[in-house]
This record gives sequence, structure tokens and C-alpha cells, in this order.
Amino acid sequence: MSEAPATASDRPAFSPRTILALVLVGVFSFAGLVVLATYAPELRGAADPGAHALSSSAVGFKGAVIMLQAENSPAAVSRIAPSPGHPRPGLTVVTPTAFTAQKDLDAFLGQTVLIVLPKWAVAPHPIHIGWVLKTGPEPQALGPLLGGISKTTHVTMGDGITRPQLHGAGGPFQAGTYLPLAAIDQLQTISGDDWAPALVDERGRMVLAYAKARRNVLVLADPDLLNNQGLAKLDNARAGLAILDALRGDQPVTFDVTLNGFGRGRSIGRLLLEPPWLAATLCGIAAAILMGLHALARFGPTATRGRAIALGKRALVDNSAGLVRMARREAELAPAYADLTWSLVARSAGAARGVDAERWLADLARRREAEAPETLTAAAQGARTRDDLLAIGRKLYAWRLEITRERR
Repeated sequence: MSEAPATASDRPAFSPRTILALVLVGVFSFAGLVVLATYAPELRGAADPGAHALSSSAVGFKGAVIMLQAENSPAAVSRIAPSPGHPRPGLTVVTPTAFTAQKDLDAFLGQTVLIVLPKWAVAPHPIHIGWVLKTGPEPQALGPLLGGISKTTHVTMGDGITRPQLHGAGGPFQAGTYLPLAAIDQLQTISGDDWAPALVDERGRMVLAYAKARRNVLVLADPDLLNNQGLAKLDNARAGLAILDALRGDQPVTFDVTLNGFGRGRSIGRLLLEPPWLAATLCGIAAAILMGLHALARFGPTATRGRAIALGKRALVDNSAGLVRMARREAELAPAYADLTWSLVARSAGAARGVDAERWLADLARRREAEAPETLTAAAQGARTRDDLLAIGRKLYAWRLEITRERR
């Protein structure tokens, strides 16, 4: 009779190839997730339309970075906060928000820093990703933000659209400096007892100021001189470039984005995925792959489990020896081993039945010029430790070989 054909219910739900494909897809997907999670701060920012150097929206400052680089001026965007006691070289441009804490801004005051104040409140564009819609001016409660420099800082916004003209008033811009601007919507200025003017408009209001107590700290009151919508107008781009060139000298310009939430911190994941530890990570992954391949195929026959309690005389002897060893009574076996030696020697040497074995062995030892049996018996009875047992055991074995002329 022929075998019945296999039905659908008898077939496996998944073929081995399907299972292998699922495992590989899962492994590579998990690896990609780990890498993306590790470098997530590096990938964020470009699509965020906020007022920072990674943004290409109207209020962003990406255009200022591109403008400096096009002028062959060293400019970069930094995601790493400055270390205490290690100021950055050149000029650092920070773009805090109205919600930035004073202590976060104070970390930058030990170096030459240009603080660009916020001006516009915006919302993401509902259709165009990366665009923004202006919802109005930013709340001008910026006094607490600059509290570490001045306690009497006031920010004022002008009325309507004007075409201001900036004039040098001190610091990096001496008298005679003239920077005409294109149309500016509600020009923003700053005032306060602790601020000195560097650039003022035609009415003497400070647009660029520096701290009297810290001349390395400067504030640009109106961001429309450096943001993307401002740089779209030629006069504003010239004024913004002149401000950056005057402040940086021949040093690089660093646009910091850590105050905007795009800082890059240290983590174990980054440590494992970057040199020099990347080599160790790859070796560990290769070892894991080899272990997985080893687990898929068995090498050699399957080892069978033995009995928990072995059978036979040898197992009985081993178990008895183990019990004696655990009880530390090995030395008490020395007399019994001596008696066993006398019996083996008497039988091997051909002692007749009924003969006094002790006298016969003593006579035989005397003729062979060997040690007397009674001496060895006394030594065996005097054994107290395992070392004593080993010592008398060697003597008895050597005595037996000498008497019977057996080979080792």
C-alpha cells in the first residue's frame, strides 16, 4: 500500500527560509534602530523651523553660516556645550529663546560671545515642512535671561516697517561707521545702565551693545540682521556680515545650538560605535554571529546522560573511597592495606596452607635482606594522616615487589 499524500495540516507553518529571512530582517532592523537612537541628536534640527543655526526657515540662522563659508571665513555649527575653563577660540554666536534659563546662558560668558535676542513668535507652516508662520512678536520679558550681566535690561520694539541707518558708537565700531539697512519690521533695540552702545540707529537706540563689565559679551537686539529673512535683503546681509567680521577678527565663528535643544551628549552607544572602540564592538558582533551559527548545527554525536548512581564493583569502591575521603579517615586504612599486602605476597610466593604466615614472611624477608614485616605493620598502625598513609603505602608496595621479584 502506498503512503497517503501529506495534507496542508501536516506541513509546517513556515519554511526554514522564511524563518531565516525573518530573523535576519529583525536583526538588521534592531541594529538600525540602535544606531538611529544613538545618533538621534545629530539628525534632529535640520527639519526644525526654530530660530537656530540649523534652521532654514525665515527666523533661522542657517543662511549666516552659509554666507560666512561663501566668504571663505571659518564658520561651523557646534552641538557641544563649552567646557568650564576652556573657552572657544574666536566668536561664539548663541541664539537663546525666551524660555532659556539664565544659568545655561551664563556658561558662555567666559568667551567672546554674541547673544542674538529672540524677536518673533512663530508656528510651523501647516503645508510646507520647514516653513513658519509669524504669529506676532516674542514676549519681551528678556530681563531674567540677561540677569547675569545686567539687572536693568529693557528690550523695545519699534512701530511699523522702517529703513534704519546704523552708526558706530563704540567698542568694535568707532564713530563714522555707517551701515544702512533694508526694510526692518518693528526694529528691536536694547537699553540698560550696564550696556554700552556699539551700533545705534538714527535715534541713538542701541541695536548692538556690549556689557560695560564684560566687553567680551555683546548683544544683537534685532535678529533680522542675521536670520534668513533678513539676509534675503542685500543691505541687511552686508550689515550682518560687517558685524560678524568686526567681532571675530581673524578667528573662526561658531554658531552654538545647544541652547536650542540640539546638544550632543556623551553616551555608551556613541562610545561603542565610534573609534577606537568600534573595533571591539565589531569583534563582539562577529563573535555573537559565530556563536549563533554554532548553535544552529551540532558538532559531533549527542552526549548521553549517564546514570545518577553508577552500577558495578568499581562504582561501589569509588563511592566507598569517596565516603572515607569525606570523613578524613584515610589513615585508618593503613593496617588493612598491610594485611592485604601480606596475603598477596604469601599467595604469590607459594606459602603452604597451615603455615604461620607471619613467621614465614619474616623468614622470607630475612633471606631476601628486606625490611621485617612487623616493622611495616607497626608503621601502618601508627599512621595518623593521609600523608602517613601514602608513605607506608609506598613502602609496602616496594617491599612486595622486592619479595616477589615482580616488575613495576
